[in-house]
Amino acid sequence: MCRSLRYCVSHCLYAAMTRLEEANREVNMHSSVRYLGYLARINLLVAICMGLYVRWEKTADALILVIFILGLFVLGIASILYYYFSMETASLSLSNLWFGFLLGLLCFLNNSAFKTDVKEEATKYLLLSAIVLRILCALVERICGCIHHRPTLLTTVEFLELVGFAIASTTMLVEKSMSIILLVVALAMLIIDLRMKSFWAIPNLAIFGAIASLLFFPSLQIPTNPFALACFFSCLISDPLLDVYFSGLSVTERWKPYLYRGKICRRLSVISVGAIELIFFILAAFKLRDLDLWYFVIPGFSIFGIFWMICHVIFFITLWGFHTKLNDCHKVYYTHRAENNSLARVMASKGMRHFCLISEQLVFFSLIATAVLGAVSWQATNGIFMSAFLIVLPLESMAHGLFHELGNCLGGTCVGYAVVIPTNFCSPDGQPTLLPPEHVQELNLRSTGMLNAIQRFFAYHMIETYGCDYSTSGLTFDTLHSKIKSFLELRTADGPRHDTYILYYSGHSHGTGEWALAGGDALRLDTLLEWWREKNGTFCSRLIIVLDCENPQPWVKEVRKVNDQYVAVQGAEMARVVDIEEADPPQLGDFTRQWVEYNCNPDSSISWSEKGRTVKAVYGVSKRWSDYTLHLPTGSDVAKHWMIYFPRITYPLVHLANWFCGLNLFWVCKACFRCLKRLKMSWFLPTVLDTGQGFKLVKS
Repeated sequence: MCRSLRYCVSHCLYAAMTRLEEANREVNMHSSVRYLGYLARINLLVAICMGLYVRWEKTADALILVIFILGLFVLGIASILYYYFSMETASLSLSNLWFGFLLGLLCFLNNSAFKTDVKEEATKYLLLSAIVLRILCALVERICGCIHHRPTLLTTVEFLELVGFAIASTTMLVEKSMSIILLVVALAMLIIDLRMKSFWAIPNLAIFGAIASLLFFPSLQIPTNPFALACFFSCLISDPLLDVYFSGLSVTERWKPYLYRGKICRRLSVISVGAIELIFFILAAFKLRDLDLWYFVIPGFSIFGIFWMICHVIFFITLWGFHTKLNDCHKVYYTHRAENNSLARVMASKGMRHFCLISEQLVFFSLIATAVLGAVSWQATNGIFMSAFLIVLPLESMAHGLFHELGNCLGGTCVGYAVVIPTNFCSPDGQPTLLPPEHVQELNLRSTGMLNAIQRFFAYHMIETYGCDYSTSGLTFDTLHSKIKSFLELRTADGPRHDTYILYYSGHSHGTGEWALAGGDALRLDTLLEWWREKNGTFCSRLIIVLDCENPQPWVKEVRKVNDQYVAVQGAEMARVVDIEEADPPQLGDFTRQWVEYNCNPDSSISWSEKGRTVKAVYGVSKRWSDYTLHLPTGSDVAKHWMIYFPRITYPLVHLANWFCGLNLFWVCKACFRCLKRLKMSWFLPTVLDTGQGFKLVKS
């Protein structure tokens, strides 16, 4: 036994030392972070081995010895597949499955006799250190930009470790094993809920932690290892929890694995959700067997059960109607796929935002009904009921989060105007001068590339184009004044103003950020904002200024002081000193080309956090930027929606929905949430900021 343990430890140390020698040849931050992950994994492996050894030593159970030796054998096979046959996927899948299984055994094979063993104490400290190292590794990976976020619901590692943990629970009685398997499913739903950044994901995490630790495992009446459980939970939840802040994926990108599924698969998912909801209701009805409190249970379950059924009939119809509209969007999307139209833009054109905003209120009622019914029919000794409750909550939370986020990001109208003044030389009085003849051809090519790039950007994101002005001799202040004012006066065909106005400028600028115009004039940010206030008035439109010039930093800093408007400035900082042997000197147009490619090509490999970039992105937003919201549906909008999609018997609930939503009961929470978002934008500005229009603002 000790030989096997020594062999395993020595093999892991040898692998670590081999990796360390490779790192000495090419030391970089990515390698260091990867080795930190290896250290956390090795630490966890040693803890599992030591813990299982203690259990075999104290109980003399031959089955533990067989499983332990088999586990080491499987991990050895995984190492051979990885290092000698380069079968990384098979090796990691096998090892992750066994890590989950062995950690599950460590959780459920517990006894009070183990507490006095010094090796058991060492195991606890190793498990705690594994938690710290895993969280530290996940945090450092994201801070250093080593993680490339991709749309997924559950990663392969998470799925296999969950399956392994569920298999380990089969060593217990059937009822207890079923309860734990359902709890594992609930944990999987919670991970997806966090990764989708649902509005109620964090409260669901707190509810799951409280119920699982304080109520669920005590109800099973089995001895469990709290340190092993905490290690399993923390290692799985750390990545999705940190991604709530660090992930820069937009709403449609996060939900891509679901929204882009086929028609049949999505319909089956709705039916599955309905079946799970029905099972939860049946399990809740078992509370009626409690005759000690019949005077409370029967009336309470009757009232709230009927309310739950009405709300969830509406919930099911809402999900079905959403997928019916999504199917129509899919038809248009695949028909016009050659035009590079994204599904989000097609959904906006089909009125999906209006549907989602109304559906959000209805799903919120379903969520409240589930919480109330769960509280009324709570069964402290029924682990299966608690697991079902913890499954239903994230499912409804994800539906609410999907409607909430699609309602906030879809449907905004946008108009753009571009000004290109390709003047790289400026006289002492600040007036642009003509370029020498030998530079004219190069300048024309670069300027044409900028115009093509910004027109591609407007066309790709379905932005209405006001115009693209190009002048090598510069524009006068009066000319630019009239054009920008006309641009800011634009409205939609239906009458209201556009939601977003994009102003692009490429040309010469002074050290203070002012645009250099013909005749020695200059355009200051204060002047532009004054025009914007005059035209925008009390409307809640946004102004986004994109600058490809030498000195955008002053405007980026100045816009952060604006308090009464929704304004953002995206610019670029060019390297002053460049080794021409390694890279070409940066020029005007380089940022435009890269920024457009980043926002118009989903498969782009551009990394703004890459070291040694000659063109670095910078952006700033006004203080109230995070408060921005689009038009919300009125009571008449909700009534029309109800008449179209729901049966007449449910009409009374529309008045309840309008009345309840009009109360604004969560104004305190919304105010606090608004303050937190403002604090985040001022102190912890995200590297990638999703504008909700399909494109993103970035900083290096």
